[in-house]
Amino acid sequence: MDFSRFYQRIAGSKLSHWLETAPAQLSAWRRYHRNGQFPKWEKVIAKLPDRTPTVREIEHEVRIGAADELPGGDVSKIHNLLRCLHPWRKGPFHLYDIHIDTEWRSDWKWDRLKPHISPLKHRTVLDVGCGSGYHMWRMLGDGADLVIGIDPSDLFLAQFEAVRKLYGGHEDIHLLPLGIQDLPALHAFDTVFSMGVLYHRRSPIDHLIQLQDQLNDGGELILETLVIDGDENQVLVPSDRYGKMNNVWYIPSSKALMLWMRKCGFENVRLVDEAITSTDEQRRTEWMTNESLADYLDPNDPSRTIEGYPAPKRAIIIANKAQKTG
Repeated sequence: MDFSRFYQRIAGSKLSHWLETAPAQLSAWRRYHRNGQFPKWEKVIAKLPDRTPTVREIEHEVRIGAADELPGGDVSKIHNLLRCLHPWRKGPFHLYDIHIDTEWRSDWKWDRLKPHISPLKHRTVLDVGCGSGYHMWRMLGDGADLVIGIDPSDLFLAQFEAVRKLYGGHEDIHLLPLGIQDLPALHAFDTVFSMGVLYHRRSPIDHLIQLQDQLNDGGELILETLVIDGDENQVLVPSDRYGKMNNVWYIPSSKALMLWMRKCGFENVRLVDEAITSTDEQRRTEWMTNESLADYLDPNDPSRTIEGYPAPKRAIIIANKAQKTG
């Protein structure tokens, strides 16, 4: 896995000071990456066709290539190689007419938030906890100048690199196997997305400040996370697991979360969407055969999780980093 294209892309840009820390961190990741499957996934990526497809649609969906532009048998080969990168959680992707029906209909989330965000045209964007990069492609399709995603999962990196290779490569979209805690205060992004991350952080206030530290003055934060019903003081702290997840720390109400954001110094804080997660949006598929949302809910009362907590509800909150005065 070679990050030289990323280094070249940010050199001379407003992110150039990231070169003081990123190369050493990514070199350390390369030596000590956690998943022993990663060398196998690299071989999978190497076997994918190295060509520029005629179809490259990322504005309205992620559709790359068409089956009729490949020699006979190549589509089946690509299908089998992509299956080696199971489970696919965020999508969907259409790759040479192979429909990767992912666990999440991430396009539905994009449709909910896109009308409310500032246009991404010419913006430098950070996607925190980006998964396999589905939303990153949609951000690029919306006109972003540069999209960088961070996610510590080796599998998500492999899935992203597989899609990027099938796309024919792209210099303006990069995924780094880092967490938000690994980033210095860059103060350089016009837009920062944090979707599905906050409830996994032991200190949500620290996470909000870390996100704020990546934005330039006036930059926009799009925060999507689990919430519960309630007033400004309502916060759920699961005693053990939530929806069978053992790394859920705090689930605030939308009003409580907005208060936290204001206390951290964000301005123009507004709730733009709140919706119960349905088993149509998150479900088991042939590309993700592990347990999914239906297995996390009480079979006798789907309004509750298997542990008895309120079923997942997700909110999208948008805010801006304050402009410096004087």
